[in-house]
Amino acid sequence: MNYANKYNLSREESIFLTKKTLVENIYSQAKMENINITFPDTKTILDGASVSGLNIDDVQKILNLRNAWRFVLDDLDAPLTLDYVTTLHLIVAYGELPPSMLHTLPTGDVSIGGSFYQPKVPDTTASTERIDQLLNRNVTVTEKALDYFLYACRAQLFWDGNKRTATIAANKLLIEAGAGVLIVNEKQLQRFNKLMIDYYETADKSRIKPFLYNHCIFGIDYK
Repeated sequence: MNYANKYNLSREESIFLTKKTLVENIYSQAKMENINITFPDTKTILDGASVSGLNIDDVQKILNLRNAWRFVLDDLDAPLTLDYVTTLHLIVAYGELPPSMLHTLPTGDVSIGGSFYQPKVPDTTASTERIDQLLNRNVTVTEKALDYFLYACRAQLFWDGNKRTATIAANKLLIEAGAGVLIVNEKQLQRFNKLMIDYYETADKSRIKPFLYNHCIFGIDYK
């Protein structure tokens, strides 16, 4: 399959698109992680107002996602390295994990809910080399972003918050190049989860990767 860039936006258009879809993207990431929150409540929190009746930990996760997106947009041209992703994860998982688990890769087994797949304990050198390999191939930015997302999710580079961190990192690549945004919206979530479980257990990207490309990359469609 040809993973051509669907969009070729200017930097200004790309940032506009990102900000325009930010609430939807954060809400979708929250639902991806089974955070019990509605779209209106997500928007209210991001607008800086309080919402009664919500779990304080869930509110913190939404604020963490907002802060992680701000971190990315503050310096879109920063290289995507393991150190960068580790810092991004530190923001995403703030308050969820003990501080000692935020600055390092896991040193023990990390399980994936709903799957029998058991990731190997990640190695810093091997993870760095794999990320460099993925991002320095002669393929489109869109394909790099999708492959990075799938690699980071399956590799379980961190104790928790892997899909959230991988989603934002993949979006950084797309936004920097003006290639759109990656959003697994609520309508696609059930299919996404099923395909991801299959991918975790087989390492076969032939179904999940086209699904993400065809249904989860959005941009500005001029008439």
